[in-house]
Amino acid sequence: MFVIRVTVFVLIGLLSLAPQLSAAVPENKQQIAHAPEDGWTMPSAIVLIDAGHGGIDGGATAGNTLEKDINLAIAQKLYLLLNSQGIPAVLNRTGDYALSEENRWHVSRSRHKRDLSQRRQLTDEIETTMLVSLHVNWTKDRSKHGPLVLHQSTGESALLAFCIQDTLNRQQQTAFYPREGKPFYLLRKVDQPAVIVEMGFISHEGDRTMLTDPREQLRVASAIASGIRQYKWITR
Repeated sequence: MFVIRVTVFVLIGLLSLAPQLSAAVPENKQQIAHAPEDGWTMPSAIVLIDAGHGGIDGGATAGNTLEKDINLAIAQKLYLLLNSQGIPAVLNRTGDYALSEENRWHVSRSRHKRDLSQRRQLTDEIETTMLVSLHVNWTKDRSKHGPLVLHQSTGESALLAFCIQDTLNRQQQTAFYPREGKPFYLLRKVDQPAVIVEMGFISHEGDRTMLTDPREQLRVASAIASGIRQYKWITR
């Protein structure tokens, strides 16, 4: 049995609490319930939110700004928004730790491989219908900016990516198209529709300012949530 860290929130009046929401940080809790006959049972939800990187793995950087912190902050806000809108969601990490630390089953000297395999394993252990993995882009070209959604080769994943790309484009006033992410482990190994959402470029000053501002983080999370709602409406 794997230790899963997920968070349970009761959110009342989300819209009236938007300023507080922008600074909300959930406590680490385990959402693993006892079944009366079968022993342990795992949580279930519609969306598994993958907060990229964490712990020793800071992800992309720009000065003292770390991708892992941006990913977690927006993931927490997306979690709150989705659950308040009747779309059950779970987070695969609720604090600054590496998921490789929870992987006791994959024998590998590579921390990176253990981290990725743990994220993929959670899609089997937790009953969900889609995976949304949050990341931030980086490039040497400081002029590049804007969101990019990567998807699997399946039509369901591509549709989810187009829905999220569209809402992020409108939020950030861009006009980019999603792309197939063939080299990415999660997109190759996860069975259900999965996307990697590159929410902006940490290497671009304007994007970095947006991605580190709590109010703007809420707008990014709201755009992603809107894209997920569009996908659910189309596929209902």
